[in-house]
Amino acid sequence: MLFASLMFALMGAFAKMLSSHLPSIEVVFFRNVFGFFLVAATILKKPMTHTGGKPFLLLFRGLMGFLALLAFFYNIGHIPLGDAMTYSKTSPIFTALFAWIFLKEALGVRGWLALAIGFIGIVLIAKPTGMMLDKTAWLGIFSGVGAALAYTAVRELRQYYDTRAIVLSFMGVGTVGPLVLMALSPYVATEELDMLFASFVMPSGVEWGYIIMLGLFATLAQIYMTKAYAATQAGIVGAVSYSNILFSIMVGLLIGDPFPDPITWGGIALIVTAGIIVARKK
Repeated sequence: MLFASLMFALMGAFAKMLSSHLPSIEVVFFRNVFGFFLVAATILKKPMTHTGGKPFLLLFRGLMGFLALLAFFYNIGHIPLGDAMTYSKTSPIFTALFAWIFLKEALGVRGWLALAIGFIGIVLIAKPTGMMLDKTAWLGIFSGVGAALAYTAVRELRQYYDTRAIVLSFMGVGTVGPLVLMALSPYVATEELDMLFASFVMPSGVEWGYIIMLGLFATLAQIYMTKAYAATQAGIVGAVSYSNILFSIMVGLLIGDPFPDPITWGGIALIVTAGIIVARKK
């Protein structure tokens, strides 16, 4: 899991470098397209076997995963990598809340304590001015909320679908969605929606190298994260996964991000604490 966390941080670094040349919606497209064809190839080799019956929930999982990833990649291009990664790591906290709401799972005193600590941490990271959050703060929170909704859907879907079908729902929407949004971008002139609508920019030179490295590190991260969860208790792996934030801060410093201020460190500490409380319940 430590190695996977480092790979996720390096993936974020190449996404950040790409974001200075390409719109975030296009970076998301390249993040997903290779994985989509890789998973599809495994299905051709070994067809899926499942009962199915939840197509709308499957589509919802894909849509929420895609939108959460889009918010995350947009933030990577506009705020320090460590901050963007910290927002995304709030997803286990929100997953616990949604599992209580939708799946009727017990939350308990520790769960509510984790939620309270996590929300205070989010406020410290967001640093609202006059009780108002800026665009990147809202998107950061949504990157955690959207991922949590997707994970909650997965917990229900795995009773009905092959794991590859669930993954493909995410990567399929994450491949087709950006193409549709980029095609519609000439007809949308609202600057506030630049995270959704942007024209396709043909990569050139070193940008193709960044795209390859983005796909490579994302794939390695997924492989070793899966190996980690198969090797031991989910709670232990979930707690170790928060090393992702530290790796992201270190890698971010190497590519020009500022060093986090004390308030940001406090927010990170609270979010990590909340996440570990939730993880250790599993």
